[in-house]
Order: sequence, then C-alpha cells, then structure tokens
Amino acid sequence: MTRDREAYAAPSWPAPPASAGPRGVVVAAVVAAVVGSVMLLAAAVLFALLPGQLSEARDFRAARPCAELGGSAAENGDCLAERPATVLATEARRQGKGHARWVTLDPGRDSEPFRVRLRGERPVWETLAPGDRVTVSSWRGEPVQVVAGDARQDAIDRPGPGAIVRLAVAPALLIVGGAFVRSAFWWNGRRAPGAPAVRAVQVTVPMAATASAVGIAVTAAFTVESLPLVLLATAAGCAALWTASVWLLRRPARGTARGAGSAA
Repeated sequence: MTRDREAYAAPSWPAPPASAGPRGVVVAAVVAAVVGSVMLLAAAVLFALLPGQLSEARDFRAARPCAELGGSAAENGDCLAERPATVLATEARRQGKGHARWVTLDPGRDSEPFRVRLRGERPVWETLAPGDRVTVSSWRGEPVQVVAGDARQDAIDRPGPGAIVRLAVAPALLIVGGAFVRSAFWWNGRRAPGAPAVRAVQVTVPMAATASAVGIAVTAAFTVESLPLVLLATAAGCAALWTASVWLLRRPARGTARGAGSAA
C-alpha cells in the first residue's frame, strides 16, 4: 500500500535536476552578474544617445527639397540638396559575415571625389558601372541617398533606420540584463546547505517571460518610434509578465499537489 501511494505521488514530468554544488552555484551567480551588468551598461549608453539620434531622424523626415526653400534652411543644410555625379568605381569590402558596399563619385565642378557607403546592394549599387551618371541627395552636408534613374538606395548613414534599431536594442538589453542580474541573486540564495533541487518551471517560466518582454519592446520600437512610448509599453508588458510569472512559480509542484491529495 505504501509503495502504491509513493508511485501515485511521483510527478508526471521528468525528475528535476539535482541541486548544483556550492562551487557551481557561485560560478553561475558570478557569470550571471557579470553578463547582466555588461548588458545594463550597454543599455544605459544607448539610452543616453537615443534622444539626439531620434531627434535627428525626425528632423530628417521633416526635411524638404532645397529647391522649395531658401534662406537659412538652405544655408545650414537643413533641406535635401541634390547634385549630379559620375561613378568612378564601386567596391564591396568584406566586413564580418557580410560586405560593405561603397561607390566612389565625382561631382565635377572642381570638387573632390567622395565615397558613399550604400545600405545593401539593391536596387542601385549592383547596377552601377564606371561612367554612369547618378544623383546624390545630401542632408546637412552628408550623402543620404543615391538615385540612378527611377531607383533609389539609402546611404548607410541616413538618419532614421539606425536610431530605430537602437531604440529596439536598448530596452531589450535592459530586460535581459535585468533578468541576468536577478538570476545572480537567485543563484546566490541557493548556496545554503540543503537547498531544494531546481524545478524545470523555475527556469522555463522566467525565460519565456523575458523573451515575451523583449518581443513587446522590439514591437513597440518599430511601431511607435518614440522613446517615452516604448518605455511605457515595455514597463506595462514587464509588469504583466512579472505578475503572471510570480503566480505560476508560486503554484505547488504537480507531484506535491498529488501527494497531498493522496495523503488526505
């Protein structure tokens, strides 16, 4: 009878892993703390740079062609200036796992040739050949786009895309870094002798909550493109996911619940 009761009380999922030794717990806590701190520092740097980059991106989107304006806007370069140029050469330079694609242009009129790095290879870069005539669009003195016929291709330094990517990465680093730091304290608390084995749910639930919070932050960044709104959406999502995680983790283990019911 006792054996039957013990068999009924066994958990229905695989047995949880054994509790890590003291040295393993310390190493896990230190690694989590270091990785989390680095992520939080990177997030702080990005958040410090984001207001200026987002403001520049908004100014660029609001810029109008210089031909429609005049006065101080044209003089300061706060409009989109266009000038013709001749292609001198194209180059694809290996960079990491991809390529950096450059085009060397000669604007003529006693001006020095200059280089523009384009974003990707289509639709303009792959069609260019020495001697081709193109139009270069610039803003505040920096090339932002190359036009060949009806095709347009952005320069890598065009304001906007980079700022939005950083707006998505910053809260993601903040969330994941915070999760790592929190796990460091959790591992540190398991150094006490006789600490219970780690249940699978204690790992999977925080991981799923962290991934979901990152998804909310990234989606908000590419949807609203506003730092305050992204932070607000991220905070609301984290609060809801944290509440759900606490509720799930405080539920008794399936085997424990069955055992208690059988004993009654």
